[in-house]
Amino acid sequence: MAKVIGTVEINSAKCKGCNLCVVACPTEVLALRPKEVNDRGYHFAYAAKPDQCIGCASCALVCPDACIEVYRAVVK
Repeated sequence: MAKVIGTVEINSAKCKGCNLCVVACPTEVLALRPKEVNDRGYHFAYAAKPDQCIGCASCALVCPDACIEVYRAVVK
């Protein structure tokens, strides 16, 4: 059976650190940078565990600023 692997790309410059994507992720891939801020002064989201992404795109659907893109690849 084929396995789906996801890749998350986050535009950290646009991210305002609302934490909605972190809460929406079922596999706990995303987190907020605790010690870094972007140019706007926000702690931005990043893929803390990128190898666990399943490509469900829940994070991208809840992002109010459209900062997240999710790509899927099928591995046979």
